[in-house]
Amino acid sequence: MLGMAIRSGLTRRQWLATAGTSLAGASRKQPNFLFIMADDLGYADLSCYGRRDYSTPHLDRLAREGMRFTNAYANACVCSPTRVALMTGRYQQRLPVGLEEPLATRPRLNLGLPPGHPTLASVLRGAGYRTALVGKWHLGYLPDYSPEKSGYESFYGFRSGGVDYYTHRLGATAESAVDLWDGDRRLEQPGYLTDLLGNRAVAQLREFGREKKPFLMNLHFSAPHWPWQTPEDGQADPAMKSLTNFEGGSEARYARMVGRMDEQVGRVLDVLRQTGLDRDTVVIFTSDNGGERYSDTWPYTGRKTELLEGGLRVPAIVRWPRKVKSGGVVRQPAMTMDWMPTFLAMAGVEGPRGYAADGIDLSPWLTGAAPVRERAFFWRHRYAAQRAMREGKWKWLSIRGNTFLFDLEADPQEKANRKTLERDREKRMAAEYARWEAGMLPENPQGFTHGLGAGEVADRYANPLP
Repeated sequence: MLGMAIRSGLTRRQWLATAGTSLAGASRKQPNFLFIMADDLGYADLSCYGRRDYSTPHLDRLAREGMRFTNAYANACVCSPTRVALMTGRYQQRLPVGLEEPLATRPRLNLGLPPGHPTLASVLRGAGYRTALVGKWHLGYLPDYSPEKSGYESFYGFRSGGVDYYTHRLGATAESAVDLWDGDRRLEQPGYLTDLLGNRAVAQLREFGREKKPFLMNLHFSAPHWPWQTPEDGQADPAMKSLTNFEGGSEARYARMVGRMDEQVGRVLDVLRQTGLDRDTVVIFTSDNGGERYSDTWPYTGRKTELLEGGLRVPAIVRWPRKVKSGGVVRQPAMTMDWMPTFLAMAGVEGPRGYAADGIDLSPWLTGAAPVRERAFFWRHRYAAQRAMREGKWKWLSIRGNTFLFDLEADPQEKANRKTLERDREKRMAAEYARWEAGMLPENPQGFTHGLGAGEVADRYANPLP
């Protein structure tokens, strides 16, 4: 049943009715969708969200022309589980691939997004939409898994979690495999990866503009995910000995990486205007999880791999000139898995028979017509045995069995543990979390396989929060 896990207040029947009478209901013209996702971008890494040491003028413009969420969350504190939720509209823990945190580049198990599972792309494609993915996939590898097996007509990008920005290889040596693809064809193509993705997105949008059919395009940048390589370098940071090396980077490098992504977003927005597509195109910009070492997550603490707010809160901007008012702020709590039911509702498209989303349609809040509604979110992350739940202003958190209760309105940095003062609330939320977890697949027992700093996470939680 839709929303059972997140207490959305909507039944499946109500959700399907909403899908037919939401924003799209006022117009028979189906909107286009451009979903832009950054990788490891922190909550305050855009100047429109508070970054002060550099500016992001094109994304700031998108926010001025649309609406900006202040309570948007990623489904996970690492990348591939969040992408499972994005593609399916469901908690990632419902699928084996969603238990990988994240999916390994050379997995010991043959796992991926099942081709038969309904996805955002497959459902819209079945309703007549053109579909394309440009950028990061990270939901399985050939021959069994690929974007083109999950609803995308075309794919240009990389399949793993991160590659060198210049060689597009999985490692820093010449023997490492190139991970840049056009469909199932591996490419040896020179160029800075952020620019290549922008180039393909521009070309794809021009093609869609000529065809005059509704479309979904996912543009998933690798930026500002490590390795710390800038457009001006022409090579890797000399301190970077491998993709997973953490010795390199700097605030200045990070700023240039984010700035180049912002420039490519500007190019894409310009093409929408030049081709006359902008008014009927819903543009979303967000991140797959919270920021990493050079990110700004203010006013929150924590970062990628952590269920503190800084590892989960993400910027989220929506622009749709035909329906969404400009310059607004959305305070309604939202999560990555909400985008699929939102897009289907905007398009007036029902989900497949027997399919139930965990996310909800956010359309009512994009029009400004709905008051903030309390709902519950749940997270689980294997490393340091992290569990979390948010309900209203309250956040329940467990790290290695040590439990905490935070009032996020009064204490956004999660420093004052209120569990003793609010013992009944803490017990109730812990029990509600246990009920949610009982409905999900059990935690993956395979252990850490990707090398994204598990030891560092464990060290940070050796001494639990006070």
